[in-house]
Amino acid sequence: MPVPSSAAYRLGPNQYGKAEVRLVRVDRVSPRHVLTDLSVTSQLVGDFAGAHVEGDNSHVVATDTQKNTVYAFARDGVGAAETFLLRLADHFTGTFAWVSGGRWTAEQYAWSRIPTASRPQGHDHAFSRDGGETRTAAVVRDGDATTVLAGLKDLVVLKSTGSEFVGFPRDSYTTLPEETDRILATSVTARWRYATAVAGSYDDEAYDVAYAAARTAMLDAFASTHSKALQQTLYAMGSAVLDAVPEVVEVRFSMPNKHHFLVDLAPFGLENPGEVFYAADRPYGLIEAAVLREDAEPADAVWASVGGFC
Repeated sequence: MPVPSSAAYRLGPNQYGKAEVRLVRVDRVSPRHVLTDLSVTSQLVGDFAGAHVEGDNSHVVATDTQKNTVYAFARDGVGAAETFLLRLADHFTGTFAWVSGGRWTAEQYAWSRIPTASRPQGHDHAFSRDGGETRTAAVVRDGDATTVLAGLKDLVVLKSTGSEFVGFPRDSYTTLPEETDRILATSVTARWRYATAVAGSYDDEAYDVAYAAARTAMLDAFASTHSKALQQTLYAMGSAVLDAVPEVVEVRFSMPNKHHFLVDLAPFGLENPGEVFYAADRPYGLIEAAVLREDAEPADAVWASVGGFC
């Protein structure tokens, strides 16, 4: 069998960088410290063909350099994760002529002040790690175009009533009974895309306020919507975010259906009027969708760059 010529090949899309740089910053500007805990990933896009094809590293900004830049930039403060990532994007694309863009992402872990007898409002410099959701952010730059994504993951929510699932097609393989009153639970992963004009903003407070408004809106919609399916609830949550934050043009969700099944207590001579359930971890339904404003510009390349549906 003939060996194909290497001339028939070319380098395809590529990026590289340093993943999951763990960064904790303590703001000591006052005796009441502020703690910021991030995991930052930096990935560069540009003219790196020489490194791949010829082993020429003259354009390779070492991943260790990218890590060190994250720490050095934190010395001047972190602020909102979105603005911190924008600063990194500006630096790498502005310092190295052959870097045309990239992707910078962050996960932010929440800490709460520990209340004490003397400081019931929370200790000045003692914290406990929150066990709830993780805030996420991403900045994707392609030449002159910058897109900012915000979001969250592992937001576990449950409704003990106000949910049903009926009217679905049945065939010879369908065993699921219709339910007019069921538990609805999911773990929400969501990302929302800001309008292009917002991508130029370095206002820490604006991003924090928008995040809080989006989170509140989706939780309100989850709680308030009488759900006929998780798909319907997802759409209501996305619509609520768009209503609450005008700067958002698109929201994407990935929501597993965390099934709760009624336990049969009849063998023990007991009734179970919708009170005792077992939570099944797998298999599970996985519902994913995007909710966009009618006039939203598509951003397929941006979403493809962050991996996964969200």
